[in-house]
Amino acid sequence: MTTEHLLDDRSRVPLRTMANKVPEVTAYFWIIKVLTTGMGETASDLLAHVLGPIPAVGLGGLALAASLAVQFAVRRYIAWVYWTAVVMVSVFGTMAADVLHVGLGVPYTLSTPFFVIVLTAVFALWYAVERTLSIHGIRTRRREIFYWAAVLATFALGTAAGDLTATAGLGYLGSAVLFAVAICVPAIAHRGGVLKAVPAFWTAYVITRPLGASLADWMAVGHGRGGLALGLAPVTLAWTVAIAGFVGYLAVSRRDTTGLEAA
Repeated sequence: MTTEHLLDDRSRVPLRTMANKVPEVTAYFWIIKVLTTGMGETASDLLAHVLGPIPAVGLGGLALAASLAVQFAVRRYIAWVYWTAVVMVSVFGTMAADVLHVGLGVPYTLSTPFFVIVLTAVFALWYAVERTLSIHGIRTRRREIFYWAAVLATFALGTAAGDLTATAGLGYLGSAVLFAVAICVPAIAHRGGVLKAVPAFWTAYVITRPLGASLADWMAVGHGRGGLALGLAPVTLAWTVAIAGFVGYLAVSRRDTTGLEAA
């Protein structure tokens, strides 16, 4: 699902008030997306362990608000601004799902469908107002709000779904394999003409969350839980460095802005 496959409703984009605020959908997009999901998972757990759940959630919420404020303030896509916001959504989205389970005792069998309903409601309202869910139309403030609301909901849903499969007997590695296979389904369905570009994109976008989180958890947790026992801090640092490397490359090469500039 590259950018050219997502152009099906670009003609319906209203008068632009700013440049598109979302990067081109390339291989780099999906790699960084998976990395941010894993980093957000372990960073959230690390902060909760070091600071305690309540201070961690408060700090995560402030960092998310600050990153989104910067993202909304800029008038075009800027790699480090955009991906910083995604990282903070990942961290806070993980915390939101964990608060329901750990703090309020809501089982993953209930929180997962709950976040499905939340995401569906966001998409329904977005489409009812804008008549499109395409990421190529993020050129107005209202669409940008809908976009980030959907992103936050996908992260919370992905976290709950990943934890559900991991605690249901698959373990973290088994969950990672499951979601690695699952993420191929929308891509194959789209290329086969069964699934349109926009729903295929958002389906894959949701699946990247449990995929990355399961991989990161598998690397971090102890052998007794089926992991590599590398630890939360080392895994968080390693994935953060990887994200910084890819984002730095895109900021310099602008490989993810070619279509945006031509549009």
